[in-house]
Amino acid sequence: MLQPRICRFQPSRLGRALLSARTYAQVQAIDIKPPPSLQPTIAADGGILKSEGTRKEKFIPLRTYKPRTPGLRHLKRPVNDHLWKGRPHLKLTIARKGQHLGGRNNTGRVTVRHRGGGHKRRIRIVDYKRYLPGKHIVDRIEYDPNRSSHLALITRVETGEKSYIIAADGMRAGDEVESYRTGIPKDLVASMGGMIDPGMLAAKTAARGNCLPIHMVPLGSQVFNVGSKSQGGGVFCRSAGTYAIIVNKEEVDKAKGMEIKHVIIRLQSGEIRKVSADACCTIGVASNPQSHFAQLGKAGRSRWLGKRPEVRGLAMNAADHPHGGGRGKSKGNVHPVSPWGTPAKGGYKTRYKRNKHTFLVQDRPRNQGKRRSK
Repeated sequence: MLQPRICRFQPSRLGRALLSARTYAQVQAIDIKPPPSLQPTIAADGGILKSEGTRKEKFIPLRTYKPRTPGLRHLKRPVNDHLWKGRPHLKLTIARKGQHLGGRNNTGRVTVRHRGGGHKRRIRIVDYKRYLPGKHIVDRIEYDPNRSSHLALITRVETGEKSYIIAADGMRAGDEVESYRTGIPKDLVASMGGMIDPGMLAAKTAARGNCLPIHMVPLGSQVFNVGSKSQGGGVFCRSAGTYAIIVNKEEVDKAKGMEIKHVIIRLQSGEIRKVSADACCTIGVASNPQSHFAQLGKAGRSRWLGKRPEVRGLAMNAADHPHGGGRGKSKGNVHPVSPWGTPAKGGYKTRYKRNKHTFLVQDRPRNQGKRRSK
């Protein structure tokens, strides 16, 4: 039986957020103070006595285990005691076919390297679009083996229909979420006096886990499961701990007034994206933000995930990789490339986007780069 023990690390801002707040966004507004046992004691003469313990000794960011086996010595897992312990909702799952192919296509050739094996899985049918209006109750938070973030099983109050959505950080069983993609409910408009006030509307709708058109979200808000088009579901920020920030809203001058046409968001990579004003988004941060702190502990755990070992090109023979060959450890004085010769660094463009500066490879003239015969 796995026996957890205390893992002692230097506390980070993310770790303090997990203990003092339900979301990573809330920790920025909290004035973190050490507990009374860690606060310095004032002596009678005005001096400061030594504290009984330090925050480093009290903090538990991850769950580790006693090294009864070599695989448990380096195993570290995030603390997710709120997850559902049973099986998934089978009506919302389908069997995963082709998981034994090991990255091979219908002709038997390896098209994706370093894949093979892995535990048997079932695909969860996730609702990325969230068109159904009305209140939904969160039944439970579940682990999904096909993604890094967690899923939330929700039930529609009106019909009792169940569906899976990507859980927001801090979402728990019993929470209420709602979708406003099909429009603003009449009772909500009546509560605002029959007129839509943007500030009051944002205060009533911009809650964690709610799905709404991105033009209704206030500037500076954190959103995930962001769509790019007016129709369809979310395509950005769906993995664990990811989010985008609303930067600006582009308005166009219509005959009857100003209208929002596009919304500019900033991804965590720093990339700026322009999406449709009616694209969907979910308020908050994707769940399981501490997943990247985990350590598998042994190579066999990677094989359970369907990952095969990767070998460096430098360690191969010259016939197997452009980096291989040579006597001893030799880099060969060549630029880093893929096994097929594609440059791996140096600003090599891999996107085929047609504009006035770039063109597709198949659209190049046939005589380009050739000398004319005299």
